Amino acid sequence: MPSRFSAAPAVRRSSPACSPAASPALSGTATPPEAVPFFTHGGQMRAAMAHFPDAPRPAYDLSTGISPYAYPLCLPDISVLARLPEDDEEADLQAAAAAAYGLGSPAMVVAGAGSQSLIALLPRLLPAQRVCLLGPTYSGHTQTWHMQGVPVQQVTDPADLPHAARHPGTVCVVCNPNNPDGRLLSADWLHTLADQCAAHGNVLIVDEAFADFEQESVAPLLPHPALLVLRSFGKTYGLPGVRLGFLLASPERAAQARAFLGAWPVGSLGLAAGRQALRDTTWLHAARAQARAAHGRLTRLLDTAGLSHTGQASLFTLVLHPNASALWWHFCTYGLVTRIFVDQPGRLRIGLPPSEPAWSRLENAVQAWAAGPVGDAE
Repeated sequence: MPSRFSAAPAVRRSSPACSPAASPALSGTATPPEAVPFFTHGGQMRAAMAHFPDAPRPAYDLSTGISPYAYPLCLPDISVLARLPEDDEEADLQAAAAAAYGLGSPAMVVAGAGSQSLIALLPRLLPAQRVCLLGPTYSGHTQTWHMQGVPVQQVTDPADLPHAARHPGTVCVVCNPNNPDGRLLSADWLHTLADQCAAHGNVLIVDEAFADFEQESVAPLLPHPALLVLRSFGKTYGLPGVRLGFLLASPERAAQARAFLGAWPVGSLGLAAGRQALRDTTWLHAARAQARAAHGRLTRLLDTAGLSHTGQASLFTLVLHPNASALWWHFCTYGLVTRIFVDQPGRLRIGLPPSEPAWSRLENAVQAWAAGPVGDAE
């Protein structure tokens, strides 16, 4: 029967003056800040917390921006692992994704083992002379194109993208909402940019990894001659270990992408999870409301400590602080792993706590930071 289941900081901040009940007791065995490595992505909880043996347990991962509300998946019978996926199961997943993302045909859906695997496919699918990337953003896009020898220009102003779209051989890349700053561009603005790319024979890629909770998607514009869209399953449904993601494109481009991926790009567990969760619109609406409420709670907590923050994405917020590495280290001593960026000093991303004990831990850590020596929070 089916079963259910619901980096290297440069500066160490002074220890907060607070009671033992509010703050973990540090015995001096934590790794010195300058010896703690940066991590390329979020996660890596065990590796990070190995440097903080005296931090309270369990540690909580606030570094990824993945939804803390895991979909209550009905697991398939174990027998599905004893055979290869069937064609009709893959076709049904495409149909579920097409309906969920507002597409007119399942032929526009390409399923893969997480959106990262599909990002890596893009240079093969889209021969390009140059890439114009709206950033700072998810580093996987730059790395993918650089590995293929394609030059990448990063711009920080959306107004620069229409200029880039006029140069032949250009692929424009926008993450919307953006990671890590939560910037959100309107679907209408992106529609205009896609039309400008099409007019000059170019392509626009919109990475909508966090779009399920924001409802500013350009996917319903497909099929569009210049548009490709990426969607993440694990971030929305709190099941990143399933490794499932989607590339949405015209039927012709989608067919080419599926040919590149080859047979059985998604395992049986991914097929079962996607077919079930993508059709559960009631759950998605409830999770979206829950995330928005939690985001408001998080930003209010940061306000109480005078910590500046930005972003419209529901699943995370970006703290802007000149001593972000020290703030990261401070949170780690409380068993809270957040996200700092080697190429973006002064920025720290915080995801939503998964439980009331995690919220309590974060509240204690933020209050202790605010109560620290004068000047630390400035």
